[in-house]
Amino acid sequence: MALITTWATQVAESELAAELPRRWAHTQGVAERAIAVRRLVGKNSALLVAAATLHDVGYAPRLAVTGFHPLDGGRFLRDEHGADERLVRLVANHSFALLEAEERGLRDELASEFPLLEEPLLVDALVYCDMTTTPDGTWTSAPERIAEIISRYGVDSVVGRFIRRAAPEILSSVQRVETALAAQPR
Repeated sequence: MALITTWATQVAESELAAELPRRWAHTQGVAERAIAVRRLVGKNSALLVAAATLHDVGYAPRLAVTGFHPLDGGRFLRDEHGADERLVRLVANHSFALLEAEERGLRDELASEFPLLEEPLLVDALVYCDMTTTPDGTWTSAPERIAEIISRYGVDSVVGRFIRRAAPEILSSVQRVETALAAQPR
């Protein structure tokens, strides 16, 4: 697990820490949450932690080509790093990005370049990690996170419209992970 997660941390830190310190704090919190729940995904634990660490790398100013961070991040990881296809697809599709891509007129681009990963628990685990972490990297509930995003971006913004559409799916993903965690032996 150490090799891919160390690489992911180096890449994310180099792209985010200096220019976007709050985004870097969020990223670190999401990665910490992934480490805490990695047992749920078994052999995919390193992949989950790497995806959590890299999920917002597309916000880096030098990478913001389309202005849609999942697509920009996926392209960066694929084109500049030749990253693992599953990792790239997780980053490009994290937290129901396809719904936001639709709001931005980028659905076809995202779907054709980065098809959804058909690994529901892994996808849910990444949603859980992202949507239970505040912008400052601390834990929050998914409903609080959704409300915070709407408050920060505005209800009628592209992100506000997306997050309202995605909220039922986000809450379902988080619930599935919480149920799976509760079923784990302690």
